[in-house]
Amino acid sequence: MTAQPQPETTIAFVLYPGLTPLDLIGPLQVFTTLGTYSQLGLPVPPTRTVVVGERIEPMDSDTPVKLTPSATFDQLPNPDIVIVPGGGMPTVRAAGNDAILDYVRSAAETAQVCASVCTGALILASAGLLEGRPATTHWAYWRLLERLGARYVPEQRWVEDGKFITSAGVSAGIDMALYLVERLTDEGTARMVQLGIEYDPKPPHGGIQWRDVDRDIYAPVIAQQLPATLADKPELLARLTG
Repeated sequence: MTAQPQPETTIAFVLYPGLTPLDLIGPLQVFTTLGTYSQLGLPVPPTRTVVVGERIEPMDSDTPVKLTPSATFDQLPNPDIVIVPGGGMPTVRAAGNDAILDYVRSAAETAQVCASVCTGALILASAGLLEGRPATTHWAYWRLLERLGARYVPEQRWVEDGKFITSAGVSAGIDMALYLVERLTDEGTARMVQLGIEYDPKPPHGGIQWRDVDRDIYAPVIAQQLPATLADKPELLARLTG
């Protein structure tokens, strides 16, 4: 009997101005590598990664690099997995962007997984998707996440609650993506992808000593920036400063 072809899994990464490139590129590379293995004829399910945005145009990031989506929200309304990267104040502003919120809400309705990296969780929460749910984000923004209705879980690389998976700051998105690869395939395939990108972190100064971290050290700076960032979004500003 001829084996039936496996259905393709589509992963959409949401791009918006000012995000942190590694939040996007880290997990994007994980899934792109998985897709490459499928194209080489290895026994892994076919996947397609797409970067979506409100418009197809170059967008600034929080580095000197500009990024351009490959499709608009309208062109990929129902991905199997949707992943929202984060950043700094531009992400807070994106949490008030109706086009982004509408897309994330709509995609989450039919997606198998709705995920975020770093402060991308603020966008999910602003869309009403994390109300009462355990979630994580970059440690400096934990209070904003809770003001948007989520329950912050510290010191975990990712937090899973049903179809919603939130990962901590920046590099944690790679860990979460490898976990999702395991969910889609198996541990052996996830290890193969990990080997493919040679992801074996050994930071020169060791791991983070969370007991020494003041999670509110940047709170005054964030609070000072919020009014200008959300000057035209009074309702969101009120939620985040309430």
